[in-house]
Parts: sequence; C-alpha cells; structure tokens
Amino acid sequence: MCRIAGIISVRLFSDEIGSKIKLMCTAMQHGGPDDEGIFIDKERHLGFGQRRLSIIDLSRNGHQPMADVDEKAWITFNGEIYNYPALKKELLAAGAKFCSSTDTEVIIQAYLHWGTASFKKLNGMFAFALYDKAKNITYLVRDTVGIKPLYYCTDKGQLSFASEIRAFKVANLAIKQDKNWQIRFLAYGHMPEPYTTLKNVYSLPKGHFLCWDNAKATFSVNTYGNSINQISIFNAAEAREQIVSTLTESISRQLIADAPIGVFLSGGIDSSLITLLANQQKHTSLKTISIHFDEKAYDESAFQKIIRDKIDGEKFDHLVKQPDFEKSFPQILCAMDMPTTDGINSWFISKYAQQDGLKAVLSGIGADELYGGYPSFNRVNYLKYLRSVRTSLFSLATPLLADQYKKFEFLKYNNPAADYLFLRALFAPSNIAAILDADVKQVADVLFFGDNTPATKIYNKPYASQLESNFYMQNQLLRDTDVMSMNHGLEVRVPFLDDLFINLTEQISPEIRFSDQPKKLLADSFKDLLPKEIWERPKMGFSFPLQKWMQQNQHISDEAMYKGKTTKKMIENFKNDKLHWSKIFALYQLQAHE
Repeated sequence: MCRIAGIISVRLFSDEIGSKIKLMCTAMQHGGPDDEGIFIDKERHLGFGQRRLSIIDLSRNGHQPMADVDEKAWITFNGEIYNYPALKKELLAAGAKFCSSTDTEVIIQAYLHWGTASFKKLNGMFAFALYDKAKNITYLVRDTVGIKPLYYCTDKGQLSFASEIRAFKVANLAIKQDKNWQIRFLAYGHMPEPYTTLKNVYSLPKGHFLCWDNAKATFSVNTYGNSINQISIFNAAEAREQIVSTLTESISRQLIADAPIGVFLSGGIDSSLITLLANQQKHTSLKTISIHFDEKAYDESAFQKIIRDKIDGEKFDHLVKQPDFEKSFPQILCAMDMPTTDGINSWFISKYAQQDGLKAVLSGIGADELYGGYPSFNRVNYLKYLRSVRTSLFSLATPLLADQYKKFEFLKYNNPAADYLFLRALFAPSNIAAILDADVKQVADVLFFGDNTPATKIYNKPYASQLESNFYMQNQLLRDTDVMSMNHGLEVRVPFLDDLFINLTEQISPEIRFSDQPKKLLADSFKDLLPKEIWERPKMGFSFPLQKWMQQNQHISDEAMYKGKTTKKMIENFKNDKLHWSKIFALYQLQAHE
C-alpha cells in the first residue's frame, strides 16, 4: 500500500519533473512512511514517484518504482493483489523471472506476458501507472470496484497523476478550483466522481485504464472490467453455502501480509462477521480495534464484548470524548484532501489502529450495498410511484415545499443521479441556490446537464444496490476510508468487495438476495457462527455523537464565520437541534475553502 505520483511532459526538463514529483511525494508521505522512490526517463520526459507502506515483502526488494530485470516496463503501484501467488505460479510456468516476493513484480510480468488483458486477471484493490518502454506508452489502471483512488490531469499535452488532490496543488500542476465544486458538494455531501475540487483534474473510473501515448501526448480511456454476471443461483440453501465458502476464501486471501494485521470491530453484523471468520484463521495473532463513547445512544461496547469474548488475540478498545474531537478537528480537516461530510469516524479508528501497532486492517464496507442494508432498499419502491406523477407538478410545487420535502425537486430530473439524490441528498437545488446566491437552473445544469445515463424503468432492490454502490459507497465510503486511513499510514482491506465475492453475489436471484429484513441472507448464511444478539440487533451504523460535539465546537457554531442570510438561519436552526450536523459541517467547509 502506497501513494503514487507521476508526470509526463515534453514542456518540462527532467530535473523539473524530478523536483515536482519530489514535492508530490512529500505531500503524501503520511500514506507511505516506510520508503520513497523516484524514477526519471530523461529522454522521454517521464517521471514516476512513490511513497511506500510496506505490507508484502518488507525488504528493499519491494522498493518502487520497480522494473523487470530487462527494464522493459516500469511501475509505481498502490494497493494489494490478493491472487498474486496464483498468478505468479502461472507466470513462472510461462518462463517469467522474478527477483522479489512482491505482488508488484507480478503485475509487471503479467503485463509483459498478457498485455492489457492482464488487468482483468488481477483480483485486488489497486491503482498503478505502468510505463512500457518499447511502445513508449504509459497506462494508468484502477481496480474494478474503485477501492483505491487515482486522479489525473491532461492539461496542455501533459499527463500528471497522483493518489491525492493535494499533490497536484503542491507541485503547481493544477491550482485553479473547479467553479462548480461547491454545488456538487452541497448536493452529495462529497465530491462525486469523476469530478474533484480542481479544474481539469479527474478521477479515473473504476475498472478502466487510461492509455497515454508519450510521443503524441494523446490518450484514451478504456474499460477492462465490470462484466455483467448472469443470475444462476435460485436456491437459498445453495446461495448460503456459496456465500460461506466464498467469503471465507476472500478473508483468507486478504489476511496475507508480512506486517501486523487486524480488524475494525464496531459490533454490527458486518464487522462481527469479518472478525469471527478472521479469528478462525489468525487466532492469537489477530488484533481487533474498537471505539466506544460515554454517550449511550452511540455506544456499541456491549455488542463488541459479545464478539471479543469469542475470539483470541489482542483486543484494543478506545474511549472517544468531546475533547478528543476538539483537539483532533484541525488534523481531520487537513487529512480530508477534498471536502466531505463523512470520514471523522474513519480518522479516529485508523489513528488508534496505527497506535496499536497495525499496518493493515479488515473492514466490513460493502455488505450493506450488496445485501440491502440501508433504508433506501425499501424507499426505492416509492420512487416508482412518484415517477408516475407529471414532473410539471413538482415544478409548480417547489416554492411551496417545506425544507424537509424539498428533495422532491429532484424528481423533475429523470436519471440515476436524481434518483440517488432524492434518496440521499444533503441539500435540494433551491437550498443550494440560496446558500451560494446562484440560480436554481444553474444548480440543476451542473448536477444533471450532460448526464446521458439512461433513466431506469425498474425501481427495485437491485437498482437500489446499484445506486448505493456507484454513488454512496464509491464516492464517500471508499474514498473517505482510504484518505483517512492512509493519513495514519494504515491499509484498509474490504473482503466483501473481493471480486469473486461480488461475482457470486450478483449471480444470486434478487428474490433470495434481498428481503424486507436487511442483510437477512448474509446473516442466515452464518447463523451457526454469528451470535443471535448480533444478527437480531437493529442497524446502527458506525456513528459518532457529532450533533452534540459540533454544537459545542466554538468554530463550527460561530455565526460570525458564515455569510448570507440563508446560511446564518441554518446555523440558528442547528443550535436549536432543528438541522442535522452534516449540513452544518458542509457549510463550515465551504467557508474554510474560500
């Protein structure tokens, strides 16, 4: 696990490229505290940089950027390839030569033997740049789920890329803000891919690779993954059996590490299940990290104890209080890289995991999206009926709607983004326009103009799964988890998002996969392992008492810091418990980024 960066530019001398990459790597040092490497091809005006967090093969053999023995290809790689032992065995049989025990070298040899077809063979979380010296081509490649971030800029015949947005700014490669980022942020509560806060800097889509011709300074973006799985499992018993074996194998693959590894244990179904399955394989060497609060409404320590009593290994538990939040708040804001209304919980749990000696942890992200763990899986049914109402009625009603019903404004726009925002938006278009002193049409154009994604005609639980996976999980959960954990030099692995587990899940008939009870099939599959108190408990989510804590924060609650009548009124409502903390946190970040 690492942080990567690179520049290809005939407009820059090689020493300039090297200097800028050094700045980029230094800005991301937190994500790779163990080593730094820079490779420069002076003739091609190309440079790769890397900050390393050593997880597999801790020796100097894992130093990056890395090349094969003949230096036909160079790579700078962030992530883990979980099936690298099997791929290595296959490559050795084909005559490949290896100098290390790293998964990085497997990627190089896979490419040299199979070309771009190798990308689809990789099962893991990854973002890498690969330079084919003979073809004078550079590839940027991102995993099929989008677990690891990869941002790029192709301004003025120059390609630059990095794992974090801050790297572009510190190297003066992209400094102008995207003029519409505030609109997107207020709608989503995060920056939706492919957009960022910077002009001309984009996120590479998941399951895609960018092919850059170094000589011509031209590029194309192509898909290599995301194939559709046919539904083939119609028997509940078979589904449960396959879930048990496939998830167990996924966890086994993701426990491979040459550095200390553990599990985030919140006390919910997902983290409890991951913990119990990991314990079957790691026993005394497994560490668990948990958080609890004095505020009983948010405290899950009773459920955490039920699981801890059933496992071996060291168990770390941390009490988080209001003063801890106050003290850490400036560091949390700095760690974000881009504005978000999430990630505070990930920042704290990652901090404690790193302090407790871990370099990698397993997380339960993905189960809710795959098996119907959110209220949206039931609410999506209402969309079918609301979509049958003439959109003109919503246009007429908009000025009359109370704040809590303003999300009906999204029903004027018929595409998946509008459906998602109806279910999960932070602010409605008219609210955003009032906050930013903009026109409602301008807001709608930014959010929906040019979105050619076809509207759905089937509002069901599989559609809700698509929305939650492609918007909320993709843009918020995975991005925030990555940036907050890597801020502490910690790798977070997500077994539920293993390629083979996702493939299996998508083969299960929706009638079996989903039910009115959230994640029933998943819980039923492990009833012999998962305590009844866990799978029968109501869903809580990994939440902090942030409503209270932010009300007591003198900076967030200071009306003098905010501009505009609308915003000041929202601050007043927040203080009187009439507005959720996430909305005020978003407004606070708008002011901080001015």
